[in-house]
Amino acid sequence: MMTQDYSKEFEMIAKAYEKSGGNVSNLLDGKIASVIISGNKVIGLNNIEGVKVVPRESDDRVKVQIVIEDNIKPAFPIHVCTGYIGREGKQIVELDITVGNGAKVNFISHCSFPWGENFTHEAFMNFKIGKGAFVKYEDQHFHGEKGINMVSITRAVVEEGGKFYNSFEITKTRVGRLKVEMSLWLKENSSGELLTKIKGMEDDLIDVREVLHLDGEGAKGLAKSTVIALDRTKVNVVNEAYGNAPNTKGHVECEEITKGEKVEVSTTPILKVRNDRSELTHEASIGRVNQKQLETLMAKGLTEEEATDFIIRGLI
Repeated sequence: MMTQDYSKEFEMIAKAYEKSGGNVSNLLDGKIASVIISGNKVIGLNNIEGVKVVPRESDDRVKVQIVIEDNIKPAFPIHVCTGYIGREGKQIVELDITVGNGAKVNFISHCSFPWGENFTHEAFMNFKIGKGAFVKYEDQHFHGEKGINMVSITRAVVEEGGKFYNSFEITKTRVGRLKVEMSLWLKENSSGELLTKIKGMEDDLIDVREVLHLDGEGAKGLAKSTVIALDRTKVNVVNEAYGNAPNTKGHVECEEITKGEKVEVSTTPILKVRNDRSELTHEASIGRVNQKQLETLMAKGLTEEEATDFIIRGLI
């Protein structure tokens, strides 16, 4: 599973993985499909029956193709571990994931860059989800004290009757400069959810775009983002839904909580109906931490800072 030359590097990546909340033993379990990426090379890989992980390295990026065969339902989530042990540099990762008809698979992705300062991470994920298949992809990030420059682009096509759940989360550390874009193309009677949870602090810059294309009759989609903006954080969120077929339903939702005199946040919902039997709705809110909740917690003995942190952790 692991090349001897990379043992020291693996140890450092493993430490970063654990910092982000991952369990290293999952990466070493022969029953679990996994891929471990450090910088622009693959340092660990495990295939299981019905799941084929094929990496391809180049000078400036890593490309990984993951193919899940028809009707395959792995007992454990597929683990994707991405890390970088340096302070400066650039990492580009491309994932091309094909899920066969009737398959059911969960992914757990931990991207850990605790030492990164002047560092850029770019991730491009393309999903092709077969008829009646189910895919859940959880993408969790852990950055360093100064944050990093990051781009994350996800695109998924979900065939008839398929289901796709995608979440992106960074709530434990600084963000830095972040652009997240997730887009879904939903075919007949398919469904999808795009969920984003981000906490920004100091002078973080956050740009989020979630897009639903309801292309098949009976398709249903949800795009929901929750962003906490502290200190001098700047946030821009755009949620879009396009009702292109009959009997489709789409909902976009954004909640932004602010704390800090110099925060700057915005949210823009875009709804376009191209079929008169499509139903689209949106909900958006921007506001400070709930004052009544704050006062209740402070009456129980918490400081304002502790009470604020308690409420924020509940939201994310």
